[in-house]
Amino acid sequence: YEAMKQQYRPEIPEYFNFARDVLDRWAEMEKEGKKSKNPALWWVDGAGEEVRWSFEELGVLSRKVANVLSDACGLQQGDRVILILPRIPEWWLVNVACMRTGTVLIPGTQQLTAKDILHRLQKSKAKCIITDDSVAPAVDSVGAECQSLKFRLLVSEGHREGWLNFKDLLKNAPSGHRCVTTKCHDPMAIFFTSGTTGSPKMVEHSHSSYGVGLTVSGRYWLDLTSSDILWNTSDTGWAKAAWSSIFSSWIQGTCVFVHKMPHFDPHIVFESLSRFPITVFCSPPTAYRMLVQHKVSSYQFKGLRHCVSAGEPINPEVMEEWKAQTGLDIHEGYGQTETVLVCGNFKGMKIKPGSMGKPSPGYDVKIIDENSNILPPGREGDIAIRVKPTRPLFLFTCYADDPEKTEATIRGDFYVTGDRGIMDEDGYFWFVGRADDVINSAGYRIGPFEVESALVEHPAVVESAVVSSPDPIRGEVVKAFVVLTSDYASQDPVKMMKELQDHVKKVTAPYKYPRKMEFVQQLPKTVSGKIRRNELRQKEWRK
Repeated sequence: YEAMKQQYRPEIPEYFNFARDVLDRWAEMEKEGKKSKNPALWWVDGAGEEVRWSFEELGVLSRKVANVLSDACGLQQGDRVILILPRIPEWWLVNVACMRTGTVLIPGTQQLTAKDILHRLQKSKAKCIITDDSVAPAVDSVGAECQSLKFRLLVSEGHREGWLNFKDLLKNAPSGHRCVTTKCHDPMAIFFTSGTTGSPKMVEHSHSSYGVGLTVSGRYWLDLTSSDILWNTSDTGWAKAAWSSIFSSWIQGTCVFVHKMPHFDPHIVFESLSRFPITVFCSPPTAYRMLVQHKVSSYQFKGLRHCVSAGEPINPEVMEEWKAQTGLDIHEGYGQTETVLVCGNFKGMKIKPGSMGKPSPGYDVKIIDENSNILPPGREGDIAIRVKPTRPLFLFTCYADDPEKTEATIRGDFYVTGDRGIMDEDGYFWFVGRADDVINSAGYRIGPFEVESALVEHPAVVESAVVSSPDPIRGEVVKAFVVLTSDYASQDPVKMMKELQDHVKKVTAPYKYPRKMEFVQQLPKTVSGKIRRNELRQKEWRK
C-alpha cells in the first residue's frame, strides 16, 4: 500500500480522449504483436452465441457508430445522448462512439419507468436516445413532452415508426472516422445518481476523471493485467459498469467478459465461472449474499484468483463464508457516482472484514465534524475528501445545470460524501451509514450496517434493512425489515423475532438490537440494487 502511494503519480495531459489515447493505442500494440491475444470484449448470451472483439475490431465498429451519431443524427460535440440497453455488445460500441464524437453519454437502466425516462429526458435536454424494443414504447409515451429530443435510435432486428434502425445504419456507415479533440476537463458522461436519498442528480464526469482516474482501480484494486479476463456483473445503467466494464479494464488492456443474463442468477454465475477462464470477478454485496446461500464449494472455478465488491458495504460474515468455500478474499471498495475509488482493500493489503480499506492514492480522505475539523481515529463523522487548495482531478465536475447542489457538497476545505464513517488507528475506514440513515436512540448513535451485519449472521436471514422508527420514550428506536430464507419463512414470527433480537444482542452491543421487526418478502431497492432505507424510514414516520 505504501509503495503504491509512492508510485502513483498520474499525468494529466491538456487534451485527452480515452478512445484515441487508450483504446487505439492497445489496437496498435495488437498489430505490433506487443499485446496478449486476449480479446477486448468477450460477450456470451448463455444460449451458444458469442462475440469476441479485439481492440482493433472494437475500434473499427465504434468508428462506424461514431459516424451514425454525427452523420445520420447530426449530433455535435457536447450534445447529450441517453443510452438504455441491456448487456449487449452495442452498449460498449455506443460508449466508445460517444467518446469519439465528443457527445455526452447518459446511461440508464432498463428498469426505468416511463416517468423516470421523462424526468431524465427533460432534465438532461438530451437530443438523442438509443434503446431497444422493450423500452421504446415507454419513450414514445413521453416523447411528445421532450422538446429537445430529436433522434430515436432502435437497436433491433425490427423497425418502429418514428425511430431510426441502429443496425441498418451501422451496416451502411463508413468505418473511417477522425476522433474529435477533447480537453481533459471537457464533459464525457452524465450519470444520474441512484437516488437513495431523494430524486436523482445529474453527476457530470470529464474525459480524464474516469479515463485517467480509474487507473488506480484497474491496477491496484482489481489487480488487472492485459492477460486477465474480468467479469463485472453490474447493470449497464449504473456508474459501476463504466468503472469496471470499460475504464478500469481497458486502461490495463484487460478482456471484459459479459454475460447477457437479464437478471442476476447464481446458477449462471457459478456455471460461467466454472466454464470460462475468468480471473477477476466483481459483483455487489447483494449478489455475494445470494451466492453464499448455495454450495459454492461444489463448483471448480477455472481461473478465478481475485474477487472485489462495491456499491454497498459487504457483511463480514458473507466475506468469511465466501472465503471458506472458495479460498478467496473479497476486496471491498468504496466510491460514489461522484468519485472514482475513494477507499479500497488493495492487492497485498491485510483485509479487515467489514472495513472499506484505506484511501485511494488519488484522494486525501478524512473523517470530519460539522465544522470541518478533522476527527481523530475512533470518532464517527462525515467521510470527506480534501478539495482545497487543490481539487482532485478525479472528482465529478459538477451536478450538471445545478450549481446550488454542487456548492452544497463543499464544507470548508472538503467535499462531503454524505456518508458517515470512522477511521481506526491503522488508517482503515469503516462505513457507518448514509448520514440520513444513522439512528439516534435515547442518546445512542446506531449505524444500520452494523445491525444488518449482525442479523445476516443468523442462518434464517437472507438480508435486512435497518431504519429508525418513532418511539414515545426513546425518540426513535431500531426497526429491522427482514427477508427470511425459505427454510425459516413458515416459523412463528413472534418466536423468530425474539430469536433474532437475542442473536443481535450476543454479536454486537446490546443497545443496538432491533426493538421492532417486520418480516417482508423483499426490500425496496434502487435500480442499481441498493436498499432504499429512506423509503422504509419515511413509511415508519408517516404511521
